Amino acid sequence: MTLREEFIALTDFFKGENLDYAIVGAFALYAYGYTRATRDVDFITRREYQGKIIRHLESRGFETLNCSEGFSTHVHSVDEVRIDLIYVSGETADIIFGSTKDMPIFENVRHPVVSPEHLIALKLFAIHNEPGRKYKEFADIKEIFKHTSIDKDDIREYFTKYNLEEYFDEISGEENSG
Repeated sequence: MTLREEFIALTDFFKGENLDYAIVGAFALYAYGYTRATRDVDFITRREYQGKIIRHLESRGFETLNCSEGFSTHVHSVDEVRIDLIYVSGETADIIFGSTKDMPIFENVRHPVVSPEHLIALKLFAIHNEPGRKYKEFADIKEIFKHTSIDKDDIREYFTKYNLEEYFDEISGEENSG
């Protein structure tokens, strides 16, 4: 199956099981107007669904490459489609899923996409946990600032939370506007 077909199959599963989910990663960037090549699909969902989702993926021929409380990675054994899942719970999950927006992804089929603010927060969290991702994630964050209208003061707080405040002005474009 193709990436598109696996995307549709998994989102159909989420909907059929009534599981909260949202698009993150390159497909979320696409929804906000920035196209970046990708070979995987990234979702965020509730932590309590993790076992059910992994069983479903494995029943469809996916191999679980890694799994932790907050993240899992799966690759299909035949077509090498990769699916990454982020798991959240509690108030964080309620806030994220309460602020998603249904946006067109494939052929104008609408899916919940995380807010641009939460997409930036997830990218900063990724940098915090894996500093080698900094330049790739910062490039994406710059594009989010370009393609959306978000409250930069709110985003500054995320940069501070993850000890990345020294990069805020450059990434947000503030150093050129002041």
